[in-house]
Parts: sequence; structure tokens; C-alpha cells
Amino acid sequence: MDDLFRDVRAHGSLFGSSTLSPPFSLRFADGPPLTLCTALSGGGWIVPEHGEPEPLNAYDTVVVRGPGTFSFVDEVGTAAEPVDCGEFCAVPELGGTRYRRGWRAEGAGPTTLIVGAYPIGSEVGRPLLDALPVVLRVAGGGTGDAVLDHLAAEVSVDAPGQQVVLDRLLDWMLVCTLRAWFDRPGGEPPSWWTARRDPVAGPALRLLHEEPAAPWTVALLAEKAGVARSTLAKRFAELVGEPPLTYLTRRRMALAADLLLERPAATVAEVARQVGYADAFGFSAAFKRVRGVTPSEHRRPAPPERTATQVLSDCQQAGMV
Repeated sequence: MDDLFRDVRAHGSLFGSSTLSPPFSLRFADGPPLTLCTALSGGGWIVPEHGEPEPLNAYDTVVVRGPGTFSFVDEVGTAAEPVDCGEFCAVPELGGTRYRRGWRAEGAGPTTLIVGAYPIGSEVGRPLLDALPVVLRVAGGGTGDAVLDHLAAEVSVDAPGQQVVLDRLLDWMLVCTLRAWFDRPGGEPPSWWTARRDPVAGPALRLLHEEPAAPWTVALLAEKAGVARSTLAKRFAELVGEPPLTYLTRRRMALAADLLLERPAATVAEVARQVGYADAFGFSAAFKRVRGVTPSEHRRPAPPERTATQVLSDCQQAGMV
């Protein structure tokens, strides 16, 4: 299931430092699909737009799922004047440090916050987002602590390429956090996470992810898994919630949806072949059935939203008002 994490990449990590002394209130207004927040020292509260506040102590990690916004405050109900944070929130004059172009603000306050934003615009990554609550928290003391130690060491120096290094460390931190959250005692991980460890469904699921364009049949998957066809079909449906080939079709269509947008010069037939279809007609029919639109319609930019003034003007011209 590594491909569900492969396209999850941090972009332009933000670093709060010396001015994060109580009282403080930072409002992260961009609302990306996924945001990771972790503290190297000190702490505060993550207050989501839709959800309950979560404490963030040193070495804790909180993941917030967009598109809602959230704030980081010293305490719930703080008297601090909110500072709106977007792409340039962390420049020194706005209360933080952006590690970019080899400079940083001097000094260190009691709370050092790290925030990584994750675009995750792909359809392939959609099952990961759908499996997460609006806010999840993983306490320190797990496998992520070693990553935070690396982050702390990197933040303390000023070197070329630092932004890239810190972004990749945050990617590592996110994977550690999500694994810990999915595997927590008493948790309810998504079906695809549980199924991957099953001795029957797991091998088949991995093959469907590793080679989605292969000409799979239930019989061939069962042979690879070393079980009877009926055994695989029953076990896969029980754990994943749908038959193997239905799952494969949905996965192929998610891959195709991304390819159609990422490669605008590619023909529908070329995309069809990349996801395991011999001809464009069969692929287009499957795409319309699963996605509700044709491949060409999926590629077509959505029309801009009409304003109330434009709608009123059209109604006037049509004699409706």
C-alpha cells in the first residue's frame, strides 16, 4: 500500500520560533487537504474550524484534514490577537521563521512549532484522506521521536537545501504518525489497511496496487496467493468490502483520472493502455460507469461559478423577471 503515501509530499514547511511566547494565536487560513503540526518544544492547542481542540505538547503530532482552517493557540480561549497565517505566515516580521534561501531568525522562544502542508490533489491518494478524521493526534514516545530528533538537529543549523531536507523529514514524520494512528489499540483502521496483513487477501491486494495494469482474474490472483479461487473471493470481499475485480476497476479509474489531468497531450487510448485496457471504448465505458463522466469530460475544466449578478442578468434577458 506504499503508493497511497507515495504522492503525499510536504511543500514549504513553516517554522514558528522566538515570538511563540504566550499568549499567541496563529490561524492557518489556507486549508490544504492535509496539514501536519508538531512541536519540538513547549506546546499549545490545535483548534480546528470544525472539531474539538487537541493539545499539542512537545514531541506530539497532530494531523488536520482540510478544507477547514485551524489555529494554534497557547490555550483555548486565549486573549491573544489572532495572526492569519498563509503561505508567508512564518516570515520573521509575522512571528516565525521560514527556512528558505538559507536564512533564519535568531533567538528561540519556549514553543517551537513545525507545520507542513500537503496538497494531495491526486485521486490515488483519496482513500488515505477519506480514512482520516478531521483531527487526529499521536502522542510522543513512539517511532516518530527519532524523526523529530533529526528535525531538531536540522532546524538548529543553516545550510543550503535546508527547505528540501525539512520537507522530506516531515514526509517521514507524517508516515510514522499515520501508521501509529492506524495501528493504535482499539482503533478502527480502514479496511485496506487491515486487509494488507491478511495472509489471503493481503498478497492479492498488494498485487493489485503494484501491477494494476496486469490482466488479473480472480483465478490468477488466487494462484499467486496460494489459495482456492472461492477462498480468495470470499476473504477479500469480507475484509475489503468489495470483490477483487471491483476494487481493481476503481483503482484503475483513480489512476486514469490522475493521468488524464497530468498528461493532457496523451490520448484516451494511451491512458487506457496504461491502466490495463486494450481499447479506448471499453475504458471509456468503465470510466463513465465508475466516475460518472467520460474521460474527455473529466479533462474539461469546470466552468467558473456564476455570480448572482450574472444569473439575474440572464433571467432579465429571458424575460423571467
